[in-house]
Amino acid sequence: MKIDAIRHSLSHIMASAVWEMYPDVRFGIGPTIENGFYYDFDLTGSLAPEDLPKIEKKMREIIKQDLVFKKEIITKEEAKELFVNQPYKLELIEELPEEDISVYKTGNFTDLCKGPHVKSAKEIPLDGFKLRKIAGAYWRGSEKNTMLTRIYGIAFENKKGLEDYLKKEVEAEKRDHRKLGKELNLFHIDEMVGLGLPLWHPKGAKIWRIIENFWYDAHEKNGYDLVRTPHIGNKALWETSGHWGFYNDSMYPPIEVGQSLSENQNQEKVKESEIYLLKPMNCPFHVRIYKNNLHSYRELPLRWAECGTVYRFEKKGELSGLIRVRGFTQDDAHIICRADQVEKELEKVIDFILFMYLSFGFKIEDINVYLSVRDPKNNKYAGNDEGWNLTENVLEKVAKAKKLTFQKEVGGAVFYGPKLDFKIKDALGREWQCSTLQFDFNLPERFDMNFTNAQGEKERPYMLHRALFGSFERFIGLLIEHYAGAFPAWLSPVQVKIISVTEAHIPACQKLATEFKESGIRVEIDEAHETVGNKIRKSVHEKVPYMIVIGDKEMNAPVLNVRDRGAQETREISRADFIEEIMEKVKNRS
Repeated sequence: MKIDAIRHSLSHIMASAVWEMYPDVRFGIGPTIENGFYYDFDLTGSLAPEDLPKIEKKMREIIKQDLVFKKEIITKEEAKELFVNQPYKLELIEELPEEDISVYKTGNFTDLCKGPHVKSAKEIPLDGFKLRKIAGAYWRGSEKNTMLTRIYGIAFENKKGLEDYLKKEVEAEKRDHRKLGKELNLFHIDEMVGLGLPLWHPKGAKIWRIIENFWYDAHEKNGYDLVRTPHIGNKALWETSGHWGFYNDSMYPPIEVGQSLSENQNQEKVKESEIYLLKPMNCPFHVRIYKNNLHSYRELPLRWAECGTVYRFEKKGELSGLIRVRGFTQDDAHIICRADQVEKELEKVIDFILFMYLSFGFKIEDINVYLSVRDPKNNKYAGNDEGWNLTENVLEKVAKAKKLTFQKEVGGAVFYGPKLDFKIKDALGREWQCSTLQFDFNLPERFDMNFTNAQGEKERPYMLHRALFGSFERFIGLLIEHYAGAFPAWLSPVQVKIISVTEAHIPACQKLATEFKESGIRVEIDEAHETVGNKIRKSVHEKVPYMIVIGDKEMNAPVLNVRDRGAQETREISRADFIEEIMEKVKNRS
């Protein structure tokens, strides 16, 4: 795409501009990213936000020179000589397997690069890009390496594209779940507790419980049985599953527990210890539940679901509010079935995924679907051709039958099986992985899972991993942004806010609140010694669906004066009708 070439070319022009302004700079890398680009620099001094307009100005001066992007192929030795004063480039050159190396020249600036780029700088719109921020970034993402200065930019094919994006960004900032989470008193992340480990406040925990109750009810109606598993497991479990061998970089260090049991002949204490690991996934536990009994083909399919909290060590720089955390609760399920049941089970899961999205106010157009299959040129995959052919074909067949618009990604499958991923788009159009539907050939083989088929022989079952929300944390974060904190009545932690005019009106407020609570309505009373105006402003800021002010007139009135969220005026409604209205909204999830 041309826009990718524009963004990549801008990263080179930015590097050239920085080089002109800071001649002793040492260069890292400068790739394109979604909506823009960045470049990493090793500078003797530091950059401040006020330096970005100066760099932008220099970039535009370079663009106006209409320089050509010229590709050259040189040998590895020539490349080392060319970048002799650039240690980061030399490190990259050493690791390149090929002898012929691609570089691009733009005026006096040369960079190690495979492209693509525009042919000439005149193809880059002067008013279509903007430098956004400065951040720190460890070289090659390792905290053991030097901290570099990273400059981020955004770029589009024209001025309108840039302006549209900036408007979306303003809206996204208003909806940022981290900002709203603090303002609405839903959650916070405490450094003393640990980064990436959210603490849920009463209102946030209430939203969680509402969602979880709905989740449990929907699963029981859809034929799932619920299981529960521990937060830790013996190291042997993770060695057998393969996680310790293939996934240990993302796992927390082992926990060794033990005790002194006896003394040997030399009077030395003998210690018996066990090694445990915090679980990064729930699946091996579900497999062990399956292995606890013998199974017949008549029992299948088995659908086991769990809201299980898992722990993965994400890098500090990759953590982001609720969207990317280190401890999160997966709404996990595993379906164990026969080959002849696979298609029907897939159809049910897709229907379940779409039901969940629609229930929480998302639309089909908010979701992008990806079908990830294996690379036929690679032999890294578990399982056999028969299993892969069946599962890849049936995934595509079912996706088409359900009229899903999906992109097929060859080579995108994980080593243990093909998958369908459902990603939600946020206010900026960014995609976030939520629902997933994955086959697994790895665990059934490693744990020797089987059932007795109709012929009385042992047969390997098919195992399907499935998550609807992905994780509660990420899904709630996206819900906060989707609704900009103004949750519909059925999801709102407080449905009705009752405001007392004076202390004398508090008993009447409490009586009304009790009546609401007996009907299952979530209500809160503001009894603070403040003006009514202040209390109303607080309630508006808290985005409560309904507000009721109780003063002398309202204490004995036969009807309620209710102010709906977003309204300036109140409306009259009987208590019975108001309660019924809220109950109807809860029933219809609105």
